[in-house]
Amino acid sequence: MDAGAGAGAGAPYASRTAEEVFRDFRGRRAGMIKALTHEVDKFYQLCDPEKENLCLYGFPNETWEVTLPAEEVPPEIPEPALGINFARDGMNEKDWLALVAVHSDSWLLAVSFYFAARFGFDKEARRRLFNMINNLPTIFEVVTGAAKKQTKEKPPNTTHKSNKPSMKMPSRPESHSKAPKMAAPPKDEDESGEEYGEEEEERDNTLCGTCGTNDGKDEFWICCDNCERWYHGKCVKITPARAEHIKHYKCPDCSNKRARA
Repeated sequence: MDAGAGAGAGAPYASRTAEEVFRDFRGRRAGMIKALTHEVDKFYQLCDPEKENLCLYGFPNETWEVTLPAEEVPPEIPEPALGINFARDGMNEKDWLALVAVHSDSWLLAVSFYFAARFGFDKEARRRLFNMINNLPTIFEVVTGAAKKQTKEKPPNTTHKSNKPSMKMPSRPESHSKAPKMAAPPKDEDESGEEYGEEEEERDNTLCGTCGTNDGKDEFWICCDNCERWYHGKCVKITPARAEHIKHYKCPDCSNKRARA
């Protein structure tokens, strides 16, 4: 299979709605994140500067490939950045990976909105697609650690929110509280529309410390009493019933750090 076919050319398109295009985006994104993080050693070796112009492709099935660009002109779908291998040895490795990540983000957006145009999305469908994409951290944010940093540094509560109960879910208690921080990322009811909007935005921007997304905002979440990061209960294998018996919850990262110490 050539690069063009691997990226989606020459095959019938299954995507027809904004949600289906988003699933395509999310699969390609997952594959490229894998290349630039968990499988970065393999990715680095494949990007040999002595080879011809190479591209990083992400596929809907969450896999990736470093290969030559499509020979078809114009290509069936937009092509990723060309020649990512040439800069590998001339830059600091972290800077090079960050550069590839930026170009990967640009490519993913180009592919998604190519599909949006091809399938005749109207204004509402395009807005819905963009909002779903925008709720995920960019590849650049994941690769550089900015996504985790934003989550960790998010202020737990402003003055008007401190320890104020919510009808839907509890606000974050202090770290010495006997009960673990549970439910979903904080969203307090407030009489002020402006303050409520700020809380809604804060909740929308809260990312799970394990999977890096904010999917399932109405599902059960739990907050680490040590690092103040929020997690989907399913990602850390904590159920609401089990959480009721945890006096001081530590996420897997914090628990592992203590074990190593």
